[in-house]
Amino acid sequence: MESRRIDFSNKKGFMDLLEREIPKYLPFATELSDWLFCHPEVSGSEIRASERIAALLEQEGYRVTRPAGGLDTAFLAAPQSAPRSRKMVILTEYDALPEIGHACGHNVSAAISALAGLALRPLQDVLDLDVHLIGTPAEERGGGKATLIENGLFDGYDMAMMVHLFDSNLLSPLCLALRGNTYTFKGKPAHAAASPWEGKNALNGVQLMFHGIDMLRQHVRPDARIHGVIRDGGRIPNTVPDQASCEFYVRAEDKDYADEVQRLVDDCARGAATATQTCCEKTVSFPSYSNLKKNLPGLEALAGVYEELGLPLNGDPGKIFASTDAGNVSYVCPTFHPCLQIAPQGTALHTQEFAAYAGGEAGRNAISVGARIIGLQTISLFGSDSLAREVAHDFSK
Repeated sequence: MESRRIDFSNKKGFMDLLEREIPKYLPFATELSDWLFCHPEVSGSEIRASERIAALLEQEGYRVTRPAGGLDTAFLAAPQSAPRSRKMVILTEYDALPEIGHACGHNVSAAISALAGLALRPLQDVLDLDVHLIGTPAEERGGGKATLIENGLFDGYDMAMMVHLFDSNLLSPLCLALRGNTYTFKGKPAHAAASPWEGKNALNGVQLMFHGIDMLRQHVRPDARIHGVIRDGGRIPNTVPDQASCEFYVRAEDKDYADEVQRLVDDCARGAATATQTCCEKTVSFPSYSNLKKNLPGLEALAGVYEELGLPLNGDPGKIFASTDAGNVSYVCPTFHPCLQIAPQGTALHTQEFAAYAGGEAGRNAISVGARIIGLQTISLFGSDSLAREVAHDFSK
């Protein structure tokens, strides 16, 4: 993608102001990142993390509402001043993974968001822009942003942004739409040796569903992913299982195609139930994530930001990143979710190796860089009325 450096009369003054503010708050942000790394909390349980970040923002002059949006560990931080004509939101993730802690780098990402929010405050009047932060828990498991959207917390924003940590620099990672469901097959128990013909084997239904999906895979697009596990396969070998269950995730590059593939997976479940004379119940096991919607004018400006900061775009934009509920936000307002390298290429997310980088010097060094990315992108988009209009028009397509 071509970079696009946005120039306007006051840009240097805005950038100088940003550079003055970042060192002022960097020690607080670094301490926050280190504390989060040492006190990991999994999705939905981020009580202390939410309290810690909210306290820092409140201490520095933000008006913080917590809980927010129907989630106990979410928060909304807004300026104390009267509302301006435009507003943006900085997404703040802070949940960790079971057993391996901050192996997705959310400790650093949260610190970046907090630092950016604090450093941008003096620019609000000149940009005619309110800078909000939303604490968005349960990204790893639970789809916190989806719940917050449903409850109206993301209404009315002109832009949303955050920086994610990765093994390379990317403007917009390929984040797939995601659907997650559990299928419970119910049959009839019987003694597996004395009278198996009297039973209806629920595990057979699960097995047949897997076979059906294996055959389905050659008929879906290459970007589609269907992966599942058996959750319950029966209890003892000498009883025909009267209940068995499995869980499947469906992913695709766009949410409409994910829905289409999901319907095909549902057909496999119904067919397996019919063939095994069992019943099948489907329940949602994971909130629906949308794909990350791209905004080309905004991404061109973001490429200019990376160029200005001397950050090489060394990642593969066609490589699948995974899925994120930031994708849901990208269908509510223009959303930017760039990646910042803190580990050597090939270091996988959700590993102890990546966690070591997130908790070490590489993670600390990324905090000020990530805040500059958010700050300069904000200045580019809201310092130029023409670009702001282009971004809004592209989003409305």
